[in-house]
Amino acid sequence: MSLVAEFDWDSFQTKGLGSGYNKADKAKMEQLYAGTFAEAKQNEVVAGIVVSITDREVVLNIGFKSDGLVPRSEFRDYPDLKIGDEVDVYIENREDVNGQLILSRKKAKIVKAWENIEKAQTDDLVIEGIVKRRTKGGLIVDIYGVEAFLPGSQIDVKPIRDFDIYVGKRMEVKVVKINHANDNVVVSHKVLIEKDLEAQKAVILNNLDKGQVLEGVIKNMTNFGVFIDLGGVDGLLHITDISWGRINDPKEVLNLDQKVNVVVLDFDEDKKRISLGMKQLVPHPWESLSAEIVPGTRVKGRIVNVADYGAFLEIMPGVEGLIHVSEMSWSQHLRNPQDFIKIDDEIEAVVLTLDRSERKMSLGIKQLTEDPWTKAELTTKYAVGSKHNGLVRNLTNFGLFLELEEGIDGLVHVSDLSWTKKVKHPSEFIKVGERMDVQVLELDVDQRRLALGHKQLEENPWDTFESIFFAGSVHRATVLEKNDKGARLELPYGIEGFAALKHLQKEDGSKAEVGEALDFKVVEFSKEDKRIILSHTNAWKEKDEKPATPPAKKKEEPATVSNENAKTTLGDLDVLAQLRDDMAKNQAK
Repeated sequence: MSLVAEFDWDSFQTKGLGSGYNKADKAKMEQLYAGTFAEAKQNEVVAGIVVSITDREVVLNIGFKSDGLVPRSEFRDYPDLKIGDEVDVYIENREDVNGQLILSRKKAKIVKAWENIEKAQTDDLVIEGIVKRRTKGGLIVDIYGVEAFLPGSQIDVKPIRDFDIYVGKRMEVKVVKINHANDNVVVSHKVLIEKDLEAQKAVILNNLDKGQVLEGVIKNMTNFGVFIDLGGVDGLLHITDISWGRINDPKEVLNLDQKVNVVVLDFDEDKKRISLGMKQLVPHPWESLSAEIVPGTRVKGRIVNVADYGAFLEIMPGVEGLIHVSEMSWSQHLRNPQDFIKIDDEIEAVVLTLDRSERKMSLGIKQLTEDPWTKAELTTKYAVGSKHNGLVRNLTNFGLFLELEEGIDGLVHVSDLSWTKKVKHPSEFIKVGERMDVQVLELDVDQRRLALGHKQLEENPWDTFESIFFAGSVHRATVLEKNDKGARLELPYGIEGFAALKHLQKEDGSKAEVGEALDFKVVEFSKEDKRIILSHTNAWKEKDEKPATPPAKKKEEPATVSNENAKTTLGDLDVLAQLRDDMAKNQAK
């Protein structure tokens, strides 16, 4: 019997495939069939086995009901790929329009890389990357195929000046920041170094003592000093502790990355601050200062600093002396030291005081010339009555100081400025920097005093005024100013008088005001006190009285000419005319 004859086609067509199984058998068979396939979720990374390789594609079995395809170009970094290799792939599409499972190795690598990066940050893991290139502010490091940014400040604990030396090298880093929105990763190599240095720092700090000499490397320089790496802990070497000599910038004597020996000067355990010194490793220059240098010795050096009060002269590195401004010139008027000296000037000076134990020295440069007050010809040159011209150096309430020559000053008292004007302050008469003619009134060489006068260059006009402004005489005067006591008046030839308030009343009952020119009668005249008291009220009240006459004088004195009201017409007198001319000339000067 043939197989065809034995097969019951009618039964097969009527009952269909599987009609020989009951429901329980069918369920069991479906369960076994479903168990032969893996559950494949889209956008998930799974492991796949290479089942075939073509020029364009790689076919992988991920346990799904159909195999998946991956472009061959995604395996360029895997040249030895062969059938049976297991690789991670990303399920892009479980079934495209052709019913094909689409996979991606490239996306799997990216997803896996980010999972590893997040795990490294969460678990604080150390990962290794390759520095690909330099970028603005740091380096780009490849970690798991993702480009991460390594800031320049996170490369090392010390400043890095050349980033290019790291390109192409492997470097261990830690993930410090992830920005998922921009897919940015920031890593640090510095944190690994700092962790190692913490242990070293603890050892160094525990064994640190004042006076201990250490070797370090200069890692940073500022205008106030340098920071030195002592092997995990930094110390500050201040600019004043670099050298016994004065320096303006640490760069004058030190360089970055230079190895130096330093001594521990101070240590703050709480703030972990270490103060270091270099100059303390060599003897102080004062200890080698020549014993021949004593007060009176002349020394040479260089000006290293100029202050308001003086200048410092360095006679050898680390040995300085102060030249006070008062020791720069015999002039008694202190000036700015920069008028005499500039930084880096090389000059000669005289040692005035020297204290080796305190390491202090005072110097002078005016002592290089003769003291003008000790010159033999001084008493003759500035004899009493001699006339001179000097420069106004200073004004005070009581007078002014006049410099006749460097070191020779004289005082012109405010009362010796004018015969006629009552000068309250010298600034009303002259200014600093102007020149003035004077006459010597008194000379005291021992006390270095010189009294001068300006008004003494003219004859005392009060001898003449005595016969003009006598009591009872009437004169035209102008009110200059008023106060609660009275008024200051200007009489002819610039002489001034005073009238009390009660003597300012006019005939109409009002008071004389500033700027008015009125007749005033002399109530009192004092040549000794140079005082004239006047009254306008008496001038109009007593106008009918007999005119006053001047006091009796020498016979050669001319009589005073008066008008009807005893007013003086000074211009008609020869003596006063000459006096007027002399005073006008002096005022013009």
